[in-house]
Amino acid sequence: MAAQEKILVETVSEDGRATGVAEKLEVHREPGTLHRAFSLFAFDHDGRLLLQRRAAVKYHSPLMLTNSTCGHPFPGELPADAVARRHQDELGAPVTDLVELGTVRYHVHDSASGLYEHEYNHVFAGRVDPASLVPEPGEVDEVVFVTGDDLARLRAAEPFTAWFDHVWQIALPRLAEWGFSAR
Repeated sequence: MAAQEKILVETVSEDGRATGVAEKLEVHREPGTLHRAFSLFAFDHDGRLLLQRRAAVKYHSPLMLTNSTCGHPFPGELPADAVARRHQDELGAPVTDLVELGTVRYHVHDSASGLYEHEYNHVFAGRVDPASLVPEPGEVDEVVFVTGDDLARLRAAEPFTAWFDHVWQIALPRLAEWGFSAR
């Protein structure tokens, strides 16, 4: 694993109240420390969902498909502001019509990396213009826009990140609002 920049994240209680700060890689080591995270499901104006394949150089879940953007707010940063910042950093384009769909707490082990996801995750939806995307190669290997049928085929064909199923369950009840037909 390459040396990583030390980034601080916000640790939280079971109900999402801030309790302190810790280094990002440390909160993902066994047994995992509960911390704040976010996930975005971005849709184009045709209702297709933007998935990203994480870059090969990522220390966690390299080359795996996942939701449009995910990450961690800086300590004290509003989750919506963090979503907008990371989407711009990772995909080089703004996200519009941002709406928080809810939160989910999960604790899962990622056997591929040996890391733990113990997150209090704020799940968002928004819009993106496919023509404006300029993926950052150190973050994103590729982007894919999918329909519900396409997503079902991809999920049957390959593993997604350890957190995808958890955040997807929060998004599912609201997908029709974004023009997405899920299976």
